[in-house]
Amino acid sequence: MRLRRHFHTEESTGIDLAPMLDFVLNLLIFFIIITSFVKESGAIVNKPEARTAQHMATGNILIAIRPNGDIWLDRKQTDLRDVRAIIERMHQERPEDTVVIIADKESQAGMLTQLMDQIRAAGIQTVSIATAAPE
Repeated sequence: MRLRRHFHTEESTGIDLAPMLDFVLNLLIFFIIITSFVKESGAIVNKPEARTAQHMATGNILIAIRPNGDIWLDRKQTDLRDVRAIIERMHQERPEDTVVIIADKESQAGMLTQLMDQIRAAGIQTVSIATAAPE
């Protein structure tokens, strides 16, 4: 008598990871691209409120003035005397850039004025001052 053996021939029940890897790679590329568009001045500043402020397109170069007079540019603390040289270099690389000054409401108006003079001397004429919307 001959015994019949029944082989169970099922397809493998493993999980195909290729679509998941493609999805994760696309997410990674998306977040890398998005983070390159997020710009910060590098300092925490309490902006003054202004009811009549106009919403403008954000500037490419952000400069913050802290309450104690510290100037932050490109996430680094910078001396006022160095601002002109840094802005000139940035302006040569990308002439279409504009500047937004984020001055703390407790900072001195004289520091803001001196900073604007340095920026305009560097060749950038479009300078905006950031404000907070009133609550």
